[in-house]
Amino acid sequence: MNKRSGLVLLLTSLCFTWGCSFFSMRPAKTQLEVREMQTRAYATSNTKMIMKAMLNVLQDESYAVKQADLDLGLLSATKETDLGGGWNLLFSDKSKNRRRQKTSIIECTANVSEYGKESRVRVTFIKKILDNKGDVMRIEQVSDPNFYQSFFSKVDKGIFIQKE
Repeated sequence: MNKRSGLVLLLTSLCFTWGCSFFSMRPAKTQLEVREMQTRAYATSNTKMIMKAMLNVLQDESYAVKQADLDLGLLSATKETDLGGGWNLLFSDKSKNRRRQKTSIIECTANVSEYGKESRVRVTFIKKILDNKGDVMRIEQVSDPNFYQSFFSKVDKGIFIQKE
């Protein structure tokens, strides 16, 4: 085998490997799967207690509560994190004109509803990345099931503590 055919074989195998890994990526979650991840049912109709537990968890996690309406079962909060220092500055151009990630804002919206003898909670988290000039670089829904599972686990503990 000469160099040329070896190179063609190598490039073909790389393209095939890359192509297979590209097309085997996990498909996006359906809306039903997303809603299931964001929703939890509790065996109590005491929505006030659930909202209080959620408020405590959000405050423990450094969220600033923006709105809480018990009648509507609506809760909203935000958490802002400065990304401007450390590694971000080390690997970016020091020029003030260069656009770089500066701030991460996570927005939480929760809805607590009574369904007969139980309550249902649906919570969504949206992450915004702002640049050093305050412009939005990207917005994405938090879609990590572990993130939601961790949040609901903390709410479960908060409800347990309030019942005691």
